[in-house]
Amino acid sequence: MTMPKLARLGAGGLIALVALGGAWAWAHDEGAGKSQTTDDAHVQADYSTVAPKVAGLVAQVMVEDNEQVRRGQLLAVIDDRDFRVAVTAAEAELKSAQARAAGLRAALARQASVVAQAKAAVDADSAAIALSRANARRYQDLASDGSASVQERQESLSRLQSDEAAHRRDSAAHAATQQQRPMLAADVAEADAAVEQARAALDAARLALSYTRIVAPVDGMVGRRSVRVGNYVQVGTPLLAVVPLREAYVEANFRETQMRRIRPGQRATIRIDTLPDIELKGHVESIAPASGVTFAAIAPENATGNFTKIVQRLSTRIVIDPGQRDAAALRVGMSVVPTVMTGE
Repeated sequence: MTMPKLARLGAGGLIALVALGGAWAWAHDEGAGKSQTTDDAHVQADYSTVAPKVAGLVAQVMVEDNEQVRRGQLLAVIDDRDFRVAVTAAEAELKSAQARAAGLRAALARQASVVAQAKAAVDADSAAIALSRANARRYQDLASDGSASVQERQESLSRLQSDEAAHRRDSAAHAATQQQRPMLAADVAEADAAVEQARAALDAARLALSYTRIVAPVDGMVGRRSVRVGNYVQVGTPLLAVVPLREAYVEANFRETQMRRIRPGQRATIRIDTLPDIELKGHVESIAPASGVTFAAIAPENATGNFTKIVQRLSTRIVIDPGQRDAAALRVGMSVVPTVMTGE
């Protein structure tokens, strides 16, 4: 059955339009346009996840969901009684180490007097030996002519030998006191090291005590709050997130065929799906070094099997220019439609 003339004309026109569209798509250079737009874009922010550095029972929570906080503001408090006890014990240990170091330092200072005392004893022994030796010679001369008895001569010799023995004893004591000084100096150095170790332990205890007060790392809005009074939290447990909405940006994923003329610094406009009547201004800050599929957990292996070419997308960060009151309405995750002015 033949088609009516009007139908044939309509079908022919449709085929011609499809052919022309295909030819245009094949020959059209998408990247040469004066602007590039994509609807694959969302609002992002580099938010901070707040987690405790010490484990313990949550005693207080000072913020609510969606509350604006400032950097350094107190968010929550962990029961700090155990940590205060640890600080007190560390302070006592430091005082003990300092007292021992002071005692050893005093002993080292006193050792100079002990050495001088031992040296004086040696000198006294030398003088006594000289006297005893003179007496021994005199009694020997007297005994030879009968002026002194043999007993007196023997007593003088015995006194000389006693004085010489005392000299040897005190000389050894003098040497021992001199050798004691480097040993005491080593003990003082060890005690000083113990003081530093105790001081470091005290600093660590005080630092752990400070960690019981959890503060906001940046300005922003509280989100994903899971901490409650009475919770026992472990180190690294996420308690909440602080989202810096003032530093929000747009992550736009342009097709690689659109990227030819997109450069950092180019002006951009941003339309928000939630607020279609608002248009924000921004500019391109940076372009990702690789496509999203490059960082996928399971990357495609194009060298095997049948290959189907798929246009890749590159992430482009667009920052929002400051001073725009409507930017306060942005929330992370919102869908937006950015347009980059590549012809400028």
